Amino acid sequence: MLVTKTIAALATRRIPGSIRFKHTVPDLPYDYNELEPVISAKIMHLHHDKHHATYVAGLNAAEEKLAEAQHRNDLAGQVALQPLINFHGGGHVNHSIFWKNLIGEKNGGGHLHASPLKAAIEEQYGSLDTLSKLVNTKTAGIFGSGWGWITYNPAISGLDVITTANQDMPSTLGHVPLLGVDAWEHAYYLDYNNVKADYFKNIWRVINWKDVAKRYDEAVAHHKK
Repeated sequence: MLVTKTIAALATRRIPGSIRFKHTVPDLPYDYNELEPVISAKIMHLHHDKHHATYVAGLNAAEEKLAEAQHRNDLAGQVALQPLINFHGGGHVNHSIFWKNLIGEKNGGGHLHASPLKAAIEEQYGSLDTLSKLVNTKTAGIFGSGWGWITYNPAISGLDVITTANQDMPSTLGHVPLLGVDAWEHAYYLDYNNVKADYFKNIWRVINWKDVAKRYDEAVAHHKK
């Protein structure tokens, strides 16, 4: 249910003559070459236009089948579709966060400005350098594909570092995603080949900390209610 609510919150497009909505790939908030030399325009084209689009297409197809199963009162069919919805829906949600988490160095990428987020990082981890190394270590330890995350964890009322497998979302674990590092090979292989450690190291140069800080402020405010 949490996955469905999160997916439904994304920008969608109404299908003429239908009560359903189709999910769409959000536009990048910058040009494809914005993140160079850390992430090439070629990767951004493939990652955004092909891979993200595949998740969106898969989600829409799965939701069509779910609607049909609900219409037939086919409970077994509905349950069987949940892994597909979770996978493709998670891919859509995670990538929609990822694009906004990034920005070119010339536009402030990598600069953590004074903010409640910066204060929280320094209080809990001592420095951004210590935190980034922790994220990299945990993300490098993912077996197969997945994501590394900085989250807001309501259980501890503070920041946390976690990983999720495949396209699982932090929200399924009760965490609020603030910053995601895509550890799937399609995110880095054309630029870094099999040296993903360099990708993890360099991506911090293009982190949009203003976006991350905004997510942190919203998470703290929401969980204080």
